[in-house]
Amino acid sequence: MGHAYRYTLGSQTYQFANLAELMAKATPQRSGDRLAGVIAHSAKERAVAQMTLADLPLKTFLNEAIIPYEQDEVTRLILDDHDSNAFSHISHLTVGDFRNWLLSDYVTPEILATVKMGITPEMAAAVCKIMRNQDLILVAKKCHVTSAFRNTIGLPGHLSTRLQPNHPTDDVNGIAASMLDGLLYGNGDAVIGINPATDNVAQAIKLMKLMDDVIQKYQIPTQSCVLTHVTNTIECIEAGAPVDLVFQSIGGTEATNSSFGFNLNTLAEAQQAALSLNRGSVGQNVMYFETGQGSSLSANAHHGLDQQTCEARAYAVARKFNPLLVNTVVGFIGPEYLFDGKEITRAGLEDHFCGKLLGVPMGCDVCYTNHAEADQNDMDNLLTLLGVAGCSFVMGIPGSDDIMLNYQTTSFHDALYVRRVLGSRPSPEFEQWLTRMNIMQDTSNTILSTALPSAFVKPLRALQGGC
Repeated sequence: MGHAYRYTLGSQTYQFANLAELMAKATPQRSGDRLAGVIAHSAKERAVAQMTLADLPLKTFLNEAIIPYEQDEVTRLILDDHDSNAFSHISHLTVGDFRNWLLSDYVTPEILATVKMGITPEMAAAVCKIMRNQDLILVAKKCHVTSAFRNTIGLPGHLSTRLQPNHPTDDVNGIAASMLDGLLYGNGDAVIGINPATDNVAQAIKLMKLMDDVIQKYQIPTQSCVLTHVTNTIECIEAGAPVDLVFQSIGGTEATNSSFGFNLNTLAEAQQAALSLNRGSVGQNVMYFETGQGSSLSANAHHGLDQQTCEARAYAVARKFNPLLVNTVVGFIGPEYLFDGKEITRAGLEDHFCGKLLGVPMGCDVCYTNHAEADQNDMDNLLTLLGVAGCSFVMGIPGSDDIMLNYQTTSFHDALYVRRVLGSRPSPEFEQWLTRMNIMQDTSNTILSTALPSAFVKPLRALQGGC
């Protein structure tokens, strides 16, 4: 695992047994790292670890694997896919120098795009640990990452949303009503994505057909996804189902992903199966991944690493498969991992920064569970900060309350708020559709039409039982 790291401050010498311990103790405090026993014992030790980390050459992360190469396929992916030519632009820097370089006026979106494949997740995680929240926002804002399927996600000045019409019994009318509600608020350009209450192949196909019928009937330039296990989606494709995107929750270690029931070969098989359908109209990014700090620790698959470093490694898995969407479900696992609004806010900014720096089309499920020390005002703050940082997409759920998954997230009107206050717009293709359908009368100012669009009058009456 490499050699020890030392730092002398006055008469006291601090020692960190290896790179993993140094990274963990340099991390801003959070409950998950405390639970794992890897947190710094004091604010002073944390500051010393951050100073030690700042002096570390970036080359260190290529010479010392925090999980051994022969034990972990994610480590092998990170090191085998590393682009030495891209890295040559920053290979002379320390972690502290890297922070200054990223913040400098010299570094433009074009330069960041040039070096992204030379940055490992551990490098991104390390520099993140010595940055303030405003640093994370400023650099993420400069990282332009776009992806496309039936519309284009991630363009500067645009903010997309996942329309999430979950229902506790997968009731078709309930799902349809939520879809209509979301579309009438201008939501759904990132994806219309359902977490099925009953998770099997037959149910997934039923929900896929429902969403595809709506998309085709109204010619909506968006994509659908049932968030079922990747192996279920492969079976759906083999059965001839209308699959747009393949979903999978992913983690930053092989052991985490094994606990989820897949490996990198499984994802490659699924990607090829989805690509063979050729259902995209403006692009062929067919994968959708979700992540979250604490997933490796909750699976006892973290190898003694801090949860933010594990999370950054998940983005290497995502990057390998050229996804349309990746989002961190930042407060979903619970207060055992992110205790309160402050920790959730920091984690959301960290995840977005690391994902964008690595070239991943990054969004965020700005959320919390009801037993966390957080409330909707905390989510408003994080949503606004992520909007400033150029987040690609957020969630849109009726009333911000997911009645199937039982957590609190962002609503349809929250997306309207952040678009209005920051001047962000939906994806270009979806924006044109909103205008054509008379859902929005002024897309540049995110002003909804006052009348119900004629195309939706009949469906709404049908959902109301003809009343």
